[in-house]
Amino acid sequence: MTWGIWHWLQRRADINPDRPALIDGDRRLTYRALRDRVAAAAAGMEALGVRRGDRVAILSINRAEFVEVLFAAAWLGATVVPLNWRLTAAELAFQVGDSEPRVLLVDPELQSLAEGLRGEPESRTIETYVGFNGDRPQPGWAAPYSAWNRFAEITPAGRPDDPLLILYTSGTTGRPKGAVLTQATQLWNSINIGTAVGLTFADVTLNVLPMFHAGGIGLLTLPTLHVGATAVLQRKFDPEETVRLIAAHGVTAMFGVPSIYLTLLQTETFRGADLRRVRFSCGGAPCPLTIIEAFRDRGLLFQQGYGLTETAPTCLLIPAADAFRKAGSAGKAAVHAEVRVVDDEGRDVPPGGVGEVWTRGPNLFSGYWRRPDATAEVFVDGWFTTGDLARIDEEGFIYIVDRKKDMIISGGENIYPAEVEDVLYRHPAVAEATVIGAPHEHWGEVPKAIVVVKPGVTLTGGELIAFCEGKLARFKIPKSVEFTDALPRNAAGKVLKRLLREQIKA
Repeated sequence: MTWGIWHWLQRRADINPDRPALIDGDRRLTYRALRDRVAAAAAGMEALGVRRGDRVAILSINRAEFVEVLFAAAWLGATVVPLNWRLTAAELAFQVGDSEPRVLLVDPELQSLAEGLRGEPESRTIETYVGFNGDRPQPGWAAPYSAWNRFAEITPAGRPDDPLLILYTSGTTGRPKGAVLTQATQLWNSINIGTAVGLTFADVTLNVLPMFHAGGIGLLTLPTLHVGATAVLQRKFDPEETVRLIAAHGVTAMFGVPSIYLTLLQTETFRGADLRRVRFSCGGAPCPLTIIEAFRDRGLLFQQGYGLTETAPTCLLIPAADAFRKAGSAGKAAVHAEVRVVDDEGRDVPPGGVGEVWTRGPNLFSGYWRRPDATAEVFVDGWFTTGDLARIDEEGFIYIVDRKKDMIISGGENIYPAEVEDVLYRHPAVAEATVIGAPHEHWGEVPKAIVVVKPGVTLTGGELIAFCEGKLARFKIPKSVEFTDALPRNAAGKVLKRLLREQIKA
């Protein structure tokens, strides 16, 4: 096969030219219109000197132009570097200096952040800034994206093995690394997630995850376009807006992280909405059973999964038929993926045992950008070692336990924070909770809970600790509780436990 993912739009524009491809606010783009806009964007990039292998950075919230740039880069064989707009200019400067993009495309809402980035010395490789059209005046330093419409179409050159994305990991330890994903990984991911959640041309998906993240691109934006369905883009997550978009567009499938679903369940509008036609799926972090049970009790399908940036991202997803029978499990390997759970010697653990998740398949990233050392560290005989711990049951269902580095060892006993957190979430006063290891002179470390209480209720540390009695072994029960207004999270919704551990040590 010699076609890159740009070919999806070529065929869809021929097969279903008038079907809505993207809905972005008041804008609706058919497959014919999306294909034509992508062709124009590819020609515009080429006119700026972008060639196969060159990098193009994008600083934008979710919008149609983001998708156009992804496919335009695929058309050329260029590579997109999505920048996390939740970071500071100084933090983004490292990613820009590391990836060396020639062009940076900027959302009008993020002009001030882009201006700060322009002042960083690492931005010297950026030759051209391009501004998406919006209500705000175009800054003098940015060329208008709309000007690309005047260029004549060029012949597509992108191939499946061309790097399409450099996605920087959250950098929970040290500097973030850029995971390189080829065009082919997006095809395999689309098949993996599409078959797991039953995506078809008749679906309308709501895409709430930010597209600077693997989940925002692969769950479910590009897979939706692969099957010829309609992708609704939510620019930024807001629970009330999420419910409105579901109702307004007849959404049938949505993917989110646990923190999003937790927020939705606490929203009166969501609790009162008719959501029976929506298939919900979840990943990004272990999902508390209370969330899964809340969807089950309303008669709504809720499939838990597991994946990483490096797996493009789909790796595991629980079959719909087992979603509640095996509640808490991330399921089994996707159709085009292999997964093992192994001990420290690389041997498969028996049912009930806990080990590290290893995976391989055509969906895997090709390595960390300019980091062969880091790439070599995470591969063993072709298997990607995820650093995540899991147990496997007698039927082969996999339960993600926690990050290997987040495991607490107290007096020689292993404590998996996700297990403790699941109990904490069962207390009716708890809105959010996380557990970390706190230094202890006798036991080495002991569990410490950091908790956000629901508005209008009170809770003491003693009451919460007493609640855990009989539900957890005594060594697993938090020895202290700290209350806070909000838990620090990264863009994927994962709690920044490293930051919390550093605060405890300080």
